[in-house]
Amino acid sequence: MAERDETKAQLCDICHRRPAAFRVTVAENGRRRTLEVCREDYAQLRAQQASPFESLFGGSLFGDDMLGDFLDDGFRRSSGRSAPRQAGRSGRDREATDVGEVLSAQAEEILQQAARIAVERGGREVDSEHVLYALADNDVVQAILSRLKISPKDLKAQIDEMAPSKERKGSDRGEVGVSPRVKAALLAAFTASRELGHSYVGPEHLLIGLAEEEEGLAGDLLRRYGLTPQALRQQTVRVVGQGAEEGRVEPKSETPNLDKYSRDLTALAKQGKLDPVIGRAQEIETVIEILARRKKNNPVLIGEPGVGKTAIVEGLAQRILAGEVPEELRDKRLVELSVNSLVAGTQYRGQFEERVKQLLDEVSARQEKLILFIDELHTIVGAGSGGGEGGLDIANSFKPMLARGELNLIGATTLNEYQKHIEKDAALERRFQPVLVSEPTVEQTITILRGLRDTFEAHHKVTITDEAIVAAAELSDRYIRGRYMPDKAIDVIDQAAARVRLRGTSRPAEIMEADAALQQARRERDFARTRKNHERTKDLETRFDEAQKDLDRKLQSWERTRRSSTDEVVVEDVAEIISRLTGVPVTELTQEERQRLLQMEQRLHQRVIGQDEAVNAVAEAVRLARAGLKDRRRTIANFFFLGPTGV
Repeated sequence: MAERDETKAQLCDICHRRPAAFRVTVAENGRRRTLEVCREDYAQLRAQQASPFESLFGGSLFGDDMLGDFLDDGFRRSSGRSAPRQAGRSGRDREATDVGEVLSAQAEEILQQAARIAVERGGREVDSEHVLYALADNDVVQAILSRLKISPKDLKAQIDEMAPSKERKGSDRGEVGVSPRVKAALLAAFTASRELGHSYVGPEHLLIGLAEEEEGLAGDLLRRYGLTPQALRQQTVRVVGQGAEEGRVEPKSETPNLDKYSRDLTALAKQGKLDPVIGRAQEIETVIEILARRKKNNPVLIGEPGVGKTAIVEGLAQRILAGEVPEELRDKRLVELSVNSLVAGTQYRGQFEERVKQLLDEVSARQEKLILFIDELHTIVGAGSGGGEGGLDIANSFKPMLARGELNLIGATTLNEYQKHIEKDAALERRFQPVLVSEPTVEQTITILRGLRDTFEAHHKVTITDEAIVAAAELSDRYIRGRYMPDKAIDVIDQAAARVRLRGTSRPAEIMEADAALQQARRERDFARTRKNHERTKDLETRFDEAQKDLDRKLQSWERTRRSSTDEVVVEDVAEIISRLTGVPVTELTQEERQRLLQMEQRLHQRVIGQDEAVNAVAEAVRLARAGLKDRRRTIANFFFLGPTGV
């Protein structure tokens, strides 16, 4: 996308009112074409193309009709994940199991109907009541409700009463988003489907997801009718089928000893408990290539803390689950072994060795079905030997199996620890193939945060703006030292969302004042009663009742507003978190970068009198670095100041 000259009089090809400022390339029915768009429509497209949840509700409602394909394709390019699979599309770029991939045709139609209902009722976003309103017309949902003696018509009438239609301005029409409550309900529906043993997410699972969501109007209404998640699950099994019979016995594990000291990443991926992996497709492909080799097929991920080494392994687990790996890696379990758990509790000589031998016997017997992953790989050197050189530690126990190719092992460690512990043992080092994991750039971090936005919004029940995501990446890169991207940017967004969420749960000042007035009226009434001043007590009883009604009215109004509104994480929230972590004033963080750079000489001259040449050289070097005209792996500049002492 390229910015164009606004002096030309050409109008936006979408709104046909504002002047065009950007040129974008879109795909329409398989054909590529160029459009001139204004700043407002360009910002809307950029903000919307990053959410896979919104694509489930029909792209035409979240932008111009002819840009639906553009939003799908643009999201796939920017995040590495795919929108719901369509005919002729390759899933090779996908790095996570998406809800849209297992969504049934009926469920897709319901979500799109919910989006249309949101527009018709004047909503700014698709909320839980819109999804419930659309579900009430579905045959499967009606069968479940009829078993519970509930009329779908009554349910819809209650929604009409509790959430009446609103008038929207003409400029807002068609611009709707997806509320965090609906995103949380979709994730809950996905989990319910897996727990019931179903291979799809249908209308019945969406209904369970709405019941699991505690804050939406739909969840509140379902609870009023007594529709708990447990009751809906029981009726779903009876109506849809015995996908997961109650009381079924889980199959006995083939690796009981390994299960004691590990966690199965492929099982977690199947349950939807792993976060999506964004922007690491190349590293995952490299790991897959190494695992598929005949010899030296043990990759070790080397990188600084927080750059995403463990996330790459989780992405591999999701690839294995999706079947996007070579034939020899399919149906394998990717298991993360905890070295600390393996060593813990071994008090007597031989106890640790016996534990390791049992574990390795299980792994050797099922080598065709297992891939081990050890985070902090350097801890296997010396573990179990009391720290003595040449002792029988885990590394020495693993060496024979690694040499014979009986063990597929993935390791992760930092460069310093690899050089300190692994490289000095040549017999161990030659068994591994290093994979360097570099720190992502600010632009790549922004893409990662956009891909994780839905997960954070569903967890915290807030909306995270695109500006906040950009600010988190840029400000954390600039001001937080000693940590690496994307970990520090993710932490900032997570903490900012948690803070906004907690801020929305505290009662407003007017309710606190009403409560204080009620307590004061109660104290005065009780005092008048003790004095047996009956006339005064009667007046205070009336005052107390009025204060009680006033407080109840304000509490009900606040509850309705809190249930229907969505808290937003904005740039100021991100700046406050970074200011707290670094001590840099918020005003400095939120000031326009361009303005600060232009005033750099004046700022320096406030402390340095004269020395114009040196000040100009420093300011120019900083401006060039901020403009991106430098290698980010090198320093901004090297200055050598010459002159007499004391100048």
